[in-house]
Amino acid sequence: MTDSILSKAATMEIPINSNGDTRTAEDDSLEQGAQIGGSLDEIVGTLPVAMDLQQVMVSGPNLNETSIVSGGYGGAAEGIIPTSSIKAPSMHHSNSNPMMSEEATRGVAVEKFDSVKKWSINTYKCTKQMFSERFGRGTKTVDMELEAQIDVLRETKLKYECILRLARDLTNHFYNMVQTQQALGDTFADLSQKSPELQDEFGYNAETQRLLCKNGETLLGAINFFVSSINTLVNKTMEDTLMTIKMYENARLEFDAYRTDLEEVSVGPRDAAAMMRIEIAQQQYQVQKDKYERLRSDVTIKLKFLDENKVKVMHKQLLLFHNAISAYFAGNQQQLEQTLRQFNVKLKPPGSDKPSWLEEQ
Repeated sequence: MTDSILSKAATMEIPINSNGDTRTAEDDSLEQGAQIGGSLDEIVGTLPVAMDLQQVMVSGPNLNETSIVSGGYGGAAEGIIPTSSIKAPSMHHSNSNPMMSEEATRGVAVEKFDSVKKWSINTYKCTKQMFSERFGRGTKTVDMELEAQIDVLRETKLKYECILRLARDLTNHFYNMVQTQQALGDTFADLSQKSPELQDEFGYNAETQRLLCKNGETLLGAINFFVSSINTLVNKTMEDTLMTIKMYENARLEFDAYRTDLEEVSVGPRDAAAMMRIEIAQQQYQVQKDKYERLRSDVTIKLKFLDENKVKVMHKQLLLFHNAISAYFAGNQQQLEQTLRQFNVKLKPPGSDKPSWLEEQ
């Protein structure tokens, strides 16, 4: 396109003035220079379009090898402007985002690698310490008083779990007995109406079974309250303390592992590299020591509060269980109801679980 414009400008006819005379050579050169300058402005204005087309049309001409001549046809190439010096401003922004995302990805990968590396070293040291203790080659930090309290707690938890299991069995069996008494009372009442010769006998037996059924439901309320309280004590309060004990035991193992590592590093020559390893081992040992002492203090406090809570809860629940069982089998309905009021045990009114057949309609 540039060659056609330049050739057209170079071979253009010389116009005639108003008097019919031809122009002078100086006028011709000035006008020809102005025309060539206008063509140059058009060519420069089309450069961004040509560069955009170069990105789309791969088979097009290479604009980097094209030059723009400011002189006339066949003139000297003094005003050559290489198009390779013109660059698209958008190229710079397109390359910055991939570099930033690559650096962010590399940072995340390095962080994950460091985390896995620390976890692997810690696991190796703890496993080594555990096997050393198991085979009697390593030393173990033991707090005799605290270990005795932990053993007592675990033994107590096993016994309380046995009480909880037996109390649930008692609840299930007693519930079935109450349901049988209720069915038996209904059968006696039905036969009392259909057997005139045995109406009285069936009648007072039906009344007795209904009374036993009512007292049995009251006793079931007391036993269910007892089971719920024991379950909370065993599976929540004691379990929470045992979870803290588990964390304490893991911290103790890590503490002994890093203590052993510090002892091994400290034995040997004291050159610059060895002193650096000793300093790092000392820092890691101090971190594990602080963690171990903190968890040991937490376990001591939780064991103390658990013992106080256990005594308070069991004192109330054992008294409730004793008074309710005694009143029921003694046939003392008033004493049974008073026991439940004393311990704030609320019972559902009879028939509250199921709506009547009128309500269902």
